[in-house]
Amino acid sequence: MPNLTILSASFRTSLKPARLFAIGLCLSIAACETPPPKAPAPAPVVVVPPPPPAAHPLDKDLPAFLRLPNQAADVTPVRVGIILPFGSSAAATRNLATAMMNAAELALFDGKNKDIVLMTADEGNGGAGAAAAAQKLLAQGAEIIIGPLFGTSVSAVAPIAKDRGIPVLAFSTEKSVAGNGTYLLSFLPQSEVSRVVAYAVAQGHHNLAAMVPQNDYGQVVAGAFNDAVKAAGANNVAVEYFAPTASAVMAPAQTIAKSNADAVIVAQGGTVLKAIGPSLAFNGLDTAKVKLLGTGLWYDPTIGREQTLNGGWFAAPEPTAADNFNAKYKDAYGATPPQLATLAYDAISLVALLAPGPAYHRFTQAALMDPNGFAGVDGIFRFRPDGTSQRGLAVLEVGPDGFNVVSPAPKTFENSPS
Repeated sequence: MPNLTILSASFRTSLKPARLFAIGLCLSIAACETPPPKAPAPAPVVVVPPPPPAAHPLDKDLPAFLRLPNQAADVTPVRVGIILPFGSSAAATRNLATAMMNAAELALFDGKNKDIVLMTADEGNGGAGAAAAAQKLLAQGAEIIIGPLFGTSVSAVAPIAKDRGIPVLAFSTEKSVAGNGTYLLSFLPQSEVSRVVAYAVAQGHHNLAAMVPQNDYGQVVAGAFNDAVKAAGANNVAVEYFAPTASAVMAPAQTIAKSNADAVIVAQGGTVLKAIGPSLAFNGLDTAKVKLLGTGLWYDPTIGREQTLNGGWFAAPEPTAADNFNAKYKDAYGATPPQLATLAYDAISLVALLAPGPAYHRFTQAALMDPNGFAGVDGIFRFRPDGTSQRGLAVLEVGPDGFNVVSPAPKTFENSPS
């Protein structure tokens, strides 16, 4: 069992002697005449090349950088830039930005490191606004940037940060914006699909089909589904696209029902998902024999009211994983946080973990890409060589009264199912 370092309030409690960091409350013998079987070939070692040197490295403290009045002159503050859409034109987005900032401040309080300074800038509606935000934070001496939220904003910020050698921990789910010093903390559909497909195949389902919406999300899920089925050694028997409206699912449901699949992943949520289940049943698919699978969009406690979805499996964090965080957030701010707030908490907790390193050399590629990973509010995660995140997810089963864990989330990446 690798080392586990808990980072919730003190960020410093070491449990075992190897290196797995935790953020949040939680982290045959053959017959003698038979020749022994050949040992399996070792897994290829992924070598992450060092990043090219920054053109204009931000590598030392300067008098013009932001410093709090009560900070000692001989201490270099850990300046953390946070870019979120505080001034978005959409009220829901502004509210999300506020909640994520609240979670970041909560992590700062829990970390009890008086040398960490959070500096904020507005992502706005993305693009040029996000680029200006990055320039502002770098001018103030940010050693790391947390955010932005949207893919277009990350694309604008990434080259500016790379030019200064500053890593970006972003919240976008667009895989294409990761890499070259930009890391995605977000929940990616690729991880969800890989986990639930691997589990279904392990339970004896070998002919899989997919129903995916005709949009960017559907394209991502379809690609991930094909990769996951291939990796699991199963058969991809059909992929059907549908317009994401309840009235447009009957024809693709008929095709899927006749595909002889023994498991079907449905990449949809909400009212459309609740229409797809009955449509599949109407066309002859017996959910007692054909397992329905889902993505994170299934994380809706009301879907069990649709009887045809009961017994379906999907991958997500364990339902109780964030209970402590949610209670702490509600106590501090008087509201239940949105799910994405945990990402901001984890980002600042990770900063607190790495803060003791040398100034302007704390957040190195080697430190951020520790192969043992980190354990956040929602479970363990680590960054892949391409900058995306791999998460240890549970497999949940839909029931009429909620979700049951049928395969727990791993606690370490050793032999992890995800």
